[in-house]
Amino acid sequence: MSNSAAVAASTWVTSFLERLPAPAGELEAVQWRGREALSRQPLPSRRQEDWRFTDLAPLTALAPAPASSSAQGSWPAPAADVFRLWLDDSDDLLNGQSLPAGLGLLSSDEVQQALGHTLAACNCEQHWPVELNQASATRVLALRVSGAVAPTLELVSQAAEDSVMRPVRVLLLLEEKASLEVLQIQLGSACSLSSLVMEAHLGRESTLRHGLLALGEGQACFLGHLAVEQEPRSHLESVWASHGWALSRFEPRVVQVDGEATTTLKALQVAGGQQVVDTHSRVEFRGPEGQLDQLHKAIADDRGRSVFNGAVKVPRAAQRTNASQLSRNLLLSNQARIDTKPELEIVADDVRCAHGATVSRLQTDELFYLQSRGLSAAVAAGLLKRGFCEEVLRALPAAAAAWRPLQRMLGEG
Repeated sequence: MSNSAAVAASTWVTSFLERLPAPAGELEAVQWRGREALSRQPLPSRRQEDWRFTDLAPLTALAPAPASSSAQGSWPAPAADVFRLWLDDSDDLLNGQSLPAGLGLLSSDEVQQALGHTLAACNCEQHWPVELNQASATRVLALRVSGAVAPTLELVSQAAEDSVMRPVRVLLLLEEKASLEVLQIQLGSACSLSSLVMEAHLGRESTLRHGLLALGEGQACFLGHLAVEQEPRSHLESVWASHGWALSRFEPRVVQVDGEATTTLKALQVAGGQQVVDTHSRVEFRGPEGQLDQLHKAIADDRGRSVFNGAVKVPRAAQRTNASQLSRNLLLSNQARIDTKPELEIVADDVRCAHGATVSRLQTDELFYLQSRGLSAAVAAGLLKRGFCEEVLRALPAAAAAWRPLQRMLGEG
């Protein structure tokens, strides 16, 4: 980073901190810690390995400050088996609703004890996007999950005005044998910033199905962080899809604390125009007989840039680990760029681990076959892109269908 760029980055952080209101609310202590950390921690630069492919220009072009509650958008009505919460309501996150059976709010003391524990376990508590969220978020949706929760929990947040930041903080504690399905909807437009930090602790034999649909427009930016701690025989299935952001960076971190857990990760990101879409994932096994199945897909068109770094760590204690990681990418323009780096660090000697990456264009033989059946070139290309996307999107919670994820990911409105 040049001296002028370094000064601009420092100025951006200083200006952001000055726009924040005085710390208050249930996260007052967390806000103080986050602000103190940001004042010492520079904005990430491309000289850092984890950020060298990520151009932060769309972020530094913004001048965001946390905003109060705004009117809900014209969203699709939730299905009968969906419990929706609008996380931007400044008065009441529950909005007068009663939580479904199996969900309960954590007390203030429980929040203070549990908040940040999983971030620390995943070694991401001091990560810059996390500190940005901690400096600005005034509250947290903190839930205890007991038994099998029947409805899907849908969490919606929207940043739709210039110079607005929406910080969202979620904490989930799943008790032994509990199960929950969560769908998060992050919407952004105008020159706004959406910031998400979610922590989840999965007790023994518990199951969490998590979906994230991040849909942006214009110059909106999104920074998301997911930290999950899994106890033995727990199951995590996390699926995320991102489209339309000037800058999107999502960082899932998973730790199997004693092994014997199952982790499934699937992702789809689309970069067009001059957009930058970046996913940095990390899965760490700290015990034997853990399992991982990870699939990451990306489409880059126009001058868009897609970045994926997937780190999997298998230390000596993680014998008999079975881990698979695959990155598949479509490059649709000569000016687009894809940087992909599946990364396995294996010390244990009794494991089954594999990884791979492919970058290709739409296959000419497949296009020719469809065109020989009377389809135009544009329709044939659209069908192939739909098939490429659906492998991930169909794994989202069923509640996502109301948000038309396939059409939104392909830019069809």
